[in-house]
Amino acid sequence: MTAYTTIDSPIGEILLTADGGALSRLYMAPFTLDPAWRRDDAALAEPARQLAEYFAGERTEFELELAPHGTEFQRRVWGLLLEIPFGETRTYGSLANELGNPRSVRAVGLANGRNPISIVVPCHRVIGADGTLVGYGGGLERKRTLLAHEAEVSAGFRATLW
Repeated sequence: MTAYTTIDSPIGEILLTADGGALSRLYMAPFTLDPAWRRDDAALAEPARQLAEYFAGERTEFELELAPHGTEFQRRVWGLLLEIPFGETRTYGSLANELGNPRSVRAVGLANGRNPISIVVPCHRVIGADGTLVGYGGGLERKRTLLAHEAEVSAGFRATLW
């Protein structure tokens, strides 16, 4: 059974779901609740706590069990996203190169866009080849806010989005 909760954040309401105790989704509003899901705030207390620490500038890495649903290729791309350090960015092309197929840029972009656990699996850290902010399901303003937050925290400012 899928458990869910919602939390407030500086970038709006966030939906968290867990399957078998592992975080399976992190969606930003607007989102739709599945009637088969069961609200269980306690089951998602740890992800909620770690996200609050992230937004407060106190956490740069998440320590959560993850269960994203996707194809093998998508999971490979999402694995690369987890390797992008806090406060840094990568391009779609550099991720395609890391996968060993420089021509897979478009497929990398599509997989990035289907990331079901945004922020924790940091798809916001992927930018266009020319350094521009492109393609973020939560909206470019949220992407800009998350990257600015990480840059400030990385620079030693105890910035908080709360």
